[in-house]
Amino acid sequence: MQAMNRLAPAGPDAQTPSGPLAHGGQYLTLRLGGEEYAIDILRVQEIRSFEEPTRMVNSPSFVKGVINLRGVIVPIADLRLKLNIATVEYTEFTVVIILNIHGSVVGAVVDGVSDVVTLSAEEIKPAPQFDASVDSRFILGLVKLAERTLIVMNVETLMGNAELGIAY
Repeated sequence: MQAMNRLAPAGPDAQTPSGPLAHGGQYLTLRLGGEEYAIDILRVQEIRSFEEPTRMVNSPSFVKGVINLRGVIVPIADLRLKLNIATVEYTEFTVVIILNIHGSVVGAVVDGVSDVVTLSAEEIKPAPQFDASVDSRFILGLVKLAERTLIVMNVETLMGNAELGIAY
């Protein structure tokens, strides 16, 4: 785990004219394809090994299905498919991050998790605005840590949508 200076969070509802501000705090780093991403650790409920979910008819292609997690039916989305990243084979490192988004539980399939980093709001630089395969609404910013560049994701926007049964 890498420690950085920590500032008081700007709050999850902080906005700039171009969208939400990334706040300082702890972030879980994860891998999708060849890139490293970071999501707010406060949204992470648990990390589980990948198990094949029960497929649901008429669901979007990125929704792999549902699992029963201690009596709660949880939709499972493959983030590679959601973000239009080339599909990678499921391996022993593939995990499902169980997220709590505004009281709704949803799972995100990723290639693997790395570590937890503490970032200050000043370290998270705005992402350039250009046409890319990843929707800019999903990106809060970029962080350079030594040899690594992390893409800080807006997990509420990424996973909070009607397709997954989460609307706010």
